[in-house]
Amino acid sequence: MPASPWKGKSREDSDVEDLNPVITYRHLLSSGLGVRNPLRVCALTDMDAFYAACEQQRLKLNPEVPLVVRQWDALIAVNYPARKYGITRMEKITAAVEKCPHLRVVHVATFDPSTPDAKPIYTDNPDSETHKVSLDHYRKESKKIMDLFKELLPGAEVERASIDEAFIDLTELVRQRILAHFPELATPPSEGFDSPLPPPPPMGIPLSYPPSRLDGNNHDGSLWSGLGMLIPLSGKPSPPSQPKKETASSTTIENAPDESNTAYQAAGSPDDEAFSSPDMTAEEDGTPTWHDIALSIAASLLLKMREEVKSRLGYTTSAGIARNKFLAKLVASYKKRDSQSILRNAAIPNYLRPLPFQKIRFLGGKLGSAIAATYGAQTVGDLLDISLEEMQSKLGENSIWVWEILRGIDRSEVKEKPPVPKSMGAAKNLQHPITHPSQGAHWLRILAGELAFRLQEAREEAPGLWPKTLVLHIRLSYNYTKSKQAPFPFSRSPGIDYICKAANKLWVELVGTGAEYDKNKANGRVAAMKVTHVFLGFSGVATMAAGQRNIDAFFLGGTGLGKRKAVEDDFSESVGADKKQRDTDDDRPALEDNDEGSEPNLGVDVSFRCTRCGETFRRTVDDDDPEYRKAVLETLKMEHDDFHFAQDLAKEGGISTRPPQGNIKKKKKKKPEVKGIAKYFSPQSSSSRQR
Repeated sequence: MPASPWKGKSREDSDVEDLNPVITYRHLLSSGLGVRNPLRVCALTDMDAFYAACEQQRLKLNPEVPLVVRQWDALIAVNYPARKYGITRMEKITAAVEKCPHLRVVHVATFDPSTPDAKPIYTDNPDSETHKVSLDHYRKESKKIMDLFKELLPGAEVERASIDEAFIDLTELVRQRILAHFPELATPPSEGFDSPLPPPPPMGIPLSYPPSRLDGNNHDGSLWSGLGMLIPLSGKPSPPSQPKKETASSTTIENAPDESNTAYQAAGSPDDEAFSSPDMTAEEDGTPTWHDIALSIAASLLLKMREEVKSRLGYTTSAGIARNKFLAKLVASYKKRDSQSILRNAAIPNYLRPLPFQKIRFLGGKLGSAIAATYGAQTVGDLLDISLEEMQSKLGENSIWVWEILRGIDRSEVKEKPPVPKSMGAAKNLQHPITHPSQGAHWLRILAGELAFRLQEAREEAPGLWPKTLVLHIRLSYNYTKSKQAPFPFSRSPGIDYICKAANKLWVELVGTGAEYDKNKANGRVAAMKVTHVFLGFSGVATMAAGQRNIDAFFLGGTGLGKRKAVEDDFSESVGADKKQRDTDDDRPALEDNDEGSEPNLGVDVSFRCTRCGETFRRTVDDDDPEYRKAVLETLKMEHDDFHFAQDLAKEGGISTRPPQGNIKKKKKKKPEVKGIAKYFSPQSSSSRQR
């Protein structure tokens, strides 16, 4: 057996030991083997400078016109022609115009409270004090592209990773095409299904590979010709790290490797001979494996798909193709724009070794710092000498995930998300906080306008779509939040006024009326009001079942409007159960409001059971951050404790007036110690995230 390309081996694991696993007839003839299928092929497709590309398409501009997208005073997107002038994202607009006087500047659309139809509009200088950013145009364009992905690759799993990225599992399509080209492999030999497949042909699949529309640019009949950038087995040039999206330097040129990846710039570039020559040397190219055949088929499928997206919609994309999601994501940034890169199994070790390990998702932040301090390591290669047992002794048993990801092992599945969103949300981070209940109406109308616009668009595609619940969430400080939710009655005209009326009712329940606030403040019963964040959203969005007897009864849980009852989502997730962590090294722009491109998770509740009365209380949370969920849960507990406090006072004949919130001092309970790798992700230790 040849020596393992990895160091620190401490257990028998075919994923680690053998980068050229034996492919059997069972592997080829079986569908649904999942993440352990040795023929597995995944891709990550990334839309190039997406926000800028959307504006270029909307305005019908020449793709070579330098263009930036502006949000207030900062740039959030820079197209590739503008990068030639050294313009970078998050740069001040004045500095960008100085570098390129003929620069085309487009401000993102905003919701204007004076607009009666609540549609987002484009203006040159909107006021952040009165307007709210809208990314709905980008969401719609993203949906067009995602739908086209599914149309062009029927049978593939397509997972929307973000507004401009999608993971695609091509394994099943590849398996079918191998059988179509090699029909003799459909019948296993007398030795049985576990017999290894015969060696693949040295040149892979020839030009006559059926169907002809999926043969990519394989014009000279070689395995890799015309299919994209092939990462060399030697590991040089050193691969770029995951990129800072839409950034550039003055040396960035079109169709060059992403120069924003300054994590390491070793000798060599994609222009080296190993890349530019279509005929790799025997040592570099080697004898193809069946997984190489699978990669080449996937590359031809993806190439055709990307060409169709460009032809039909005008958007260029970049892609990475590898054995799993982690590696596909990593290699997708190797060369941009309008390109795709292929990572063979044999090239994985040398590709990963020079990578700064703290650039890997979830290995930044406190965990990455702890690993770096413990082992004095900077790159993946520095950590490969460490055995699994040693790593587990320092970081706990769950550190097997760290050990595996350093070797390119990722067992996460590509999961297609449901077409109907379960939630819709609109939010605003307030530069100048709301200090009086009367000031909330302005922002509630803007948020209601965005919800009305998005609900109307969704119902145009699915007329039976309707949310069960309207949720209002406010943040008065980092550790004090309030939420209210109520059933959202069906209406045939769910316009801005209808939603705003329901939102105002929740607002009064949360903060009271202006008169009540003034009275309580004068009597010292409430602290000064300071709302820094407002969120308004729908949860429980669903399509009415066919043949539903009464639409009001369906949505309100009764037989008519007179029998309304509160609708609670069927979730019971508590604050400590969520294991998802935010990437502390994410370099994407921190767009204000809820406009990162992903929908808020309205369907997740935090809950606790009162030991005194036995009741279980839940509150909807619109954020995945464990620290934030913890704060919401603590607020929920405090509010319920106040209820018991008032009851106790009443029984004792004392004053039953609720004391000021900040005057209650709660005895802190000692929390159990979190051990192992979990302590680097626990709410107690996770770093605060600016909102």
